[in-house]
Amino acid sequence: MLRLIIFNLLFIYLGCQPKNEEQFKANDTIKPKYAIVIHGGAGTIEKRNMDEATEKAYHKTLNESLDAGESILKSGGKSMDAVIAAIQIMEDSPLFNAGKGAVFTNDGKNELDASIMTGDTQMAGAAGSVTNVKNPITLARAIMEKSEHVMMVGKGAEAFAAKCGLEIVEPSYFYTEKRWNSLQQILKEDAEKTALSEDEKGNKKNGTVGCVALDSYGNIVAGTSTGGMTNKRYNRLGDAPIIGAGTYADNASCGVSCTGHGEFFIRYTVARDIAALMEYKGVTLKEACDQIVYKKLVSKGGEGGLIAIDKHGNIEMPFNSKGMYRGWAKPGQRETKIYK
Repeated sequence: MLRLIIFNLLFIYLGCQPKNEEQFKANDTIKPKYAIVIHGGAGTIEKRNMDEATEKAYHKTLNESLDAGESILKSGGKSMDAVIAAIQIMEDSPLFNAGKGAVFTNDGKNELDASIMTGDTQMAGAAGSVTNVKNPITLARAIMEKSEHVMMVGKGAEAFAAKCGLEIVEPSYFYTEKRWNSLQQILKEDAEKTALSEDEKGNKKNGTVGCVALDSYGNIVAGTSTGGMTNKRYNRLGDAPIIGAGTYADNASCGVSCTGHGEFFIRYTVARDIAALMEYKGVTLKEACDQIVYKKLVSKGGEGGLIAIDKHGNIEMPFNSKGMYRGWAKPGQRETKIYK
C-alpha cells in the first residue's frame, strides 16, 4: 500500500512538471514586479577612444533615463508612461543621436523618427522625418492614441503634433556643433556617403535610443527614437519608425527596440523576428536574440544590437558591434554599460 501511494505521488508530481526549457525557466525564476531596459545606440564604441569625463556623462544620463522610467514603474505606474519618460531623457540629451543630439542630413537639417508599440492591444504609432517636434516619441504616442493611423511623416506629422498640443520648437533647437562638424567632414570626404554619428574621439554609433518596459500589470511596451544617419538624403527612413523592424511588443512573447544599420533591420524584420521565434518555435528570449543578432544579422552583414524583455521579466541586450550604450533595472537591481 505504501509503495502504491509513493508511486501515485511521483506520477502526479512528474505529470505536473513544465514541459520545455522556457517553462522551466519561468517557474524557476521569480517574476519581478517590473523591469526596464534602455539603449543609446550601438556601434564602434571603444574604451580607448573614450575619456573619463565623457564616459561618466554617458553613465549619468543612462541612469537618469532609468530613474525616469523606474520611478513610474516602482509606484505602480504603466509601462507606456515609463517608456516615454525614459526616452525623453535621452532625446533631451546632446549625447545621443535622437532629439537634441540628432545628426544632420545632406541638406543641413535634422529629421527625426520615432515609434512605440504596446503589447496588450498591439496598438502602435510612428512618426518620420519631423523637424520641429521637441520629443518625437511623444508624437508617436499621440499618433497611436489620438488617430486611426499607425504612421505619419513630414509636414503632416508636424501639423498633427501641433494639433495635439505637443511641444513645438524651432529647428535650430536641435543644432549641436559636434553633429554639424561631423556633416562638414563627411561632405569634404564624399558628398554621397552616409555615416554613423561620431564623437570627437572617433567613437561611431548607430543613432538610436530606445526603451522596453514591463509593468506590474504584465504589460510590455517598446519605444525607439532616432536622428538617423549623418548626410542622409531623400527623406531616408531607417528601422526606428518601422513597426516590426525597429520596434515590436507583444505581451505573449516580448518587447524589442533595435539599434543598428537600419536597412538590414528593415529587410529582416528584426524586432518581429525575435517575437516570432518565441511564438512559433517556443525558444527562450535569449535563444531568439542570439539567433538573430549573432547569427542571422552577422551572416547578412548587418551590424547593431537590440534590447528586449519577455513576459517573465527576463532581459537581453545583445549586440554584434564593439559597444552599445545600455542599462537595465529591476526592483533592487540596476546596471549601465557601454563596452562589451
